[in-house]
Amino acid sequence: MPVPARQRGPGPDGRDVVIVGAGVIGLVTAWRAAQRGLTVTLVDPEPGSKASHVAAGMLTPVSEVTYGEEPLLRLGLASRDRYPAFVAELEEVTGHDTGHRADGLLEVAFDGDDLGYLDDLRRFQESLGVRTEALTGRECRKLEPMLAPSVRGGLLAPDDGSIDPRRLTAALLAAVDRAGGELVRLRAADVIVEQDTAVGVRLADGSEIRAGRVVLAAGPWIGDLGGLPPDVVPPIRPVKGQVLRLKTRMPFLTRSTRGLVKGSSIYLVPRADGEIVVGATQEELGYDTTITAGGIWELLRDARELLPGITELEFAEVNVGLRPGSPDNAPILGPAALPGLFLAAGHFRSGVLLTPVTGDVMAEVLAGGELPAVAKAFTPDRFDKGAWA
Repeated sequence: MPVPARQRGPGPDGRDVVIVGAGVIGLVTAWRAAQRGLTVTLVDPEPGSKASHVAAGMLTPVSEVTYGEEPLLRLGLASRDRYPAFVAELEEVTGHDTGHRADGLLEVAFDGDDLGYLDDLRRFQESLGVRTEALTGRECRKLEPMLAPSVRGGLLAPDDGSIDPRRLTAALLAAVDRAGGELVRLRAADVIVEQDTAVGVRLADGSEIRAGRVVLAAGPWIGDLGGLPPDVVPPIRPVKGQVLRLKTRMPFLTRSTRGLVKGSSIYLVPRADGEIVVGATQEELGYDTTITAGGIWELLRDARELLPGITELEFAEVNVGLRPGSPDNAPILGPAALPGLFLAAGHFRSGVLLTPVTGDVMAEVLAGGELPAVAKAFTPDRFDKGAWA
């Protein structure tokens, strides 16, 4: 009978943990695990180059919440509240500036129907004890003078903020290195399973990395890994998002702003260097990463309705990212049914937001502890295997 993963020591190569995937989720798991004294190897041919590179970096659990997702809201709030201490530690360890801002989120409504939705959302948030402030259109424009006169009103979530995911990724890479973690820039092809236990990964060149625990943090590419029994890992689907980056030399937007425009959602995230990230489309198109004229037009159309002057800004960049969506669009955290295998996957739209709490949760279980209470609603065994086996 296999020994439970939490009781097993390092693999035959002396490694405690091998992590497949080096986006922000894999990187924070590696850093926190290494801080616990575990020997950690990350496997990724292009670390930080996928969804982490494209993400806007909003830290906004309040605006992301929808009815029936209270556990996910609690997880998001727990992670957002950890960000100041998390960033302070990360920046001190590495000397990297992550671009963290805690100046609130403004959510605005374009028309009466949009405002009605925000009013319902505010009442729901209040029922959960979440702090937001209702604003008139005039009060919104006082905070952000470039907003259109047609904006009807909005909400201010004063405790929300943002971070630059590209800077965050660079800082986490440096932190993993300083903590003694190893990065292997090759593709993982298979999970090695022996005696009904995950014992390592086989790389694309045929070499093997063996360890006492295997963590899958490869986003929607988890399904490409061979060697796993068919009923162990829930499907993680790719959800396409097109994102624009604009540049301005003059003050334009002072805080992250989300807008509802005739029922369509858009967000704009300013950076200190004058960059404004505009996103994002949400398209269920498999692994398609085509940049489309229609996607760009939709983003600029809705952004212009809220901020008419935005069309005068410099066009800097357009990207496509594939968000990792689980069957219920919530993260999958903790030990899988296969001994030795752990999942840190399916973060969908909230990977950057959930980075601090994911690192803490995964490090705790990888070091032999129990899954923290905040994550118990997100274990792999919550799904009906018959639906996806």
